[in-house]
Amino acid sequence: MKQEDIIKRLSAVPIFKELTAAELAPFVEIAQARFYKHKMYVFMQDDPMDRVFFIHSGKVKIYKTDFSGKEQIVSVLEPGEMFPHAGFFRKGTFPAHAEIMEDSNLIVIPIDKFEEILISYPELCIKLFKVLGEKIVDLQNRLEEQILHNTYEQIVLLLIRLCKSNGEKIDDQFKLTTQFTNRELANMIGTSRETVSRTINQLKKKEFIFLDDDGYYFIDRESLKQELFY
Repeated sequence: MKQEDIIKRLSAVPIFKELTAAELAPFVEIAQARFYKHKMYVFMQDDPMDRVFFIHSGKVKIYKTDFSGKEQIVSVLEPGEMFPHAGFFRKGTFPAHAEIMEDSNLIVIPIDKFEEILISYPELCIKLFKVLGEKIVDLQNRLEEQILHNTYEQIVLLLIRLCKSNGEKIDDQFKLTTQFTNRELANMIGTSRETVSRTINQLKKKEFIFLDDDGYYFIDRESLKQELFY
């Protein structure tokens, strides 16, 4: 990856967006480009946390496993996003696995050097805290969904959330830009593949969602919202 690509990608990340070329330069100097093939691990849960990553191209699945090996998908990240969000200004280990879903180019920055530069730019710290705050709110919302909604409603809420995090608007619908299996959808909310399959079939019959010939979901987000809130 050329330095121009690193500059272009970092300048598109929310916390760097308003920086001048001179302000961005210290981050570019300590950044390295890395290529990862499909199914490779960027890091594994409980590895020492020493780097932060920015996605230039490709997709990365973040998930946790328990003592029995059961998988809980936290998110599927796309170009422009950074990870992990936990770990700044503290020592520790990576809280989850990061697995490559398709060949990816990542920008890697050592956390200790990243923190040193952050301290020199208080406005960047504020931006970072805002990004982290949004992640905390998202996690709180997911917890509330599990407490306050039944499984059918949780699946509907998951599809609505994916429209924002992994979708692009096409006319009045959203196309998910990642191909999700029923197993992966189930692992996002802690239910069974069979339950997701039944719910997806119900939503297809109501014409709220459909699968195109390439295996991508198209979702009528407004109809799903009405299904829940009206």
